[in-house]
Amino acid sequence: MRLLALFSLATVIALALETIIPRWLPLGPLMPDLVLVLAVDLGLRHQQATAALMAFGMGYAADSFSGAHLGLEAFVLTLAFLIAYALSRYLISSSAAIGVFVVVIGEFMIGAGQYAASAGWNSAGGFAAILPAIAWRALASALVAPSIFALMEAAARMVGLRQHAVRE
Repeated sequence: MRLLALFSLATVIALALETIIPRWLPLGPLMPDLVLVLAVDLGLRHQQATAALMAFGMGYAADSFSGAHLGLEAFVLTLAFLIAYALSRYLISSSAAIGVFVVVIGEFMIGAGQYAASAGWNSAGGFAAILPAIAWRALASALVAPSIFALMEAAARMVGLRQHAVRE
């Protein structure tokens, strides 16, 4: 229950920041995807069935806020959770480097999904035209990911969540 409350609050804050900050500052593609980072953190450190459902719920909430392609964020965040979970189990580590790698992969999956859903693969300019914007967003998300991982780890300790060992 504490895990659900912690990540629900963090998701609401992340969604609020993702929708408000671009209106105040002209960041464009430099706004990191904070909800993706939270879903990857769930996959790295909280390996339970409820955490997978929470990742889906976080994606569905992000879909509700964006309004563009319903289901895309829910799918990608659940997939990013599963990739982070699998890598942390396979490599027997839940380091920030693994998380940053999964965040970058997730950003490219989101960008490719949005491109395919909105423009189709045969539009003028092709996928290569939006690749720089996706790369910038992936870089911004990768840069803030270690800080968010550390913040969520400290918050989990503060609310009394037990940190699970990877092979537990």
